[in-house]
Amino acid sequence: MWRATVLTLFPEMFPGPLGISLAGRALTSGVWSLEARDIRNAATDKHRSVDDTPAGGGPGMVLRADVLAAAIDAANVAPERPRLLMSPRGAPLTQPRVMELAEGPGPLIVCGRFEGVDQRVIEARGLEEVSVGDYVLSGGEIAALALMDACVRLLPGVMGKLSSGADESFSDGLLEYPQYTRPQDFEGRTIPDVLVSGDHARIAAWRRAEAEALTRARRPDLWAAKIGQNIVSDPRKDTTKG
Repeated sequence: MWRATVLTLFPEMFPGPLGISLAGRALTSGVWSLEARDIRNAATDKHRSVDDTPAGGGPGMVLRADVLAAAIDAANVAPERPRLLMSPRGAPLTQPRVMELAEGPGPLIVCGRFEGVDQRVIEARGLEEVSVGDYVLSGGEIAALALMDACVRLLPGVMGKLSSGADESFSDGLLEYPQYTRPQDFEGRTIPDVLVSGDHARIAAWRRAEAEALTRARRPDLWAAKIGQNIVSDPRKDTTKG
């Protein structure tokens, strides 16, 4: 079973949207499990304090290293499980990384709050910082939900067909091609003829071309990475040989 353990100041936020639809049914049926643990349970004073002012001064508060470390230790997760910290300064979450996480035993996810987390606990407990985008949220909970949703939908038995995720955005380093369905004519806009031709080879070629065009136009960073992969993987394009 794939397991997710979340450390948060707001355990009531979970499972949230992961308790419905495909993820919710998979959670109920035991395909995966979710444990939300309150960081405040590791506090030692009567006020259950978890934060303090930042060393060196500045606004806001910082999650204490000793309290968060105690919360991580109390979770008692197996050493082979990834330890993640949702953080805007982390490495961007990508589909290949999601696939790695989905194929593993399931992560421990720390949800930060306030101005951040004491750097010493990040280092001492081997937390991998992960970002879901170049923006700042009020805390790591929404980011953790996004990460878990991305993983859970890839677990065996969650999606209806094993091939459902094969042609999605980022699965091959490209954005997904446009999708269409009935009616054939919508406000004068018709489905492209190739998609109703029954010619599977032409349809595949059209979809590939559309995916490449969309990626070039909307995500030049992805396109550049894709081109780089193709050059490296194709020895005929090896520019290091004379």
